Amino acid sequence: MENFSFKKLLVWQKAMTFAEKCLDITETIKGHYRLIEQLEAAAASVPQNIAEGDGRVSIKENINYLYISRGSLYESITVLNLFYHKNIIPKETLDELETIGMEISKMISALISQKRKFL
Repeated sequence: MENFSFKKLLVWQKAMTFAEKCLDITETIKGHYRLIEQLEAAAASVPQNIAEGDGRVSIKENINYLYISRGSLYESITVLNLFYHKNIIPKETLDELETIGMEISKMISALISQKRKFL
């Protein structure tokens, strides 16, 4: 059986880890339901858009989904910062997720640059 090619991408794997860690956080928070839903949606959107872009035929479409993925990552980091500033998550948790987020952001940017060469 053939595997999905996006599952081999290290950036997708890291994005899945990031999303899982964000979901672990949301399961522990009481209240702030709209922000919880926002973090869940944005964090899950990071690997989803990497995968969706990988399934597109044109390079332009693929790159567009990578941009969307990076935007969702930034959105997730913003909500995490709100949670930190409201004393909902500790600094260590924010730092860990921001470190993973920076790695993912750099990987997405590198992938975009690589794909642009084929336009």
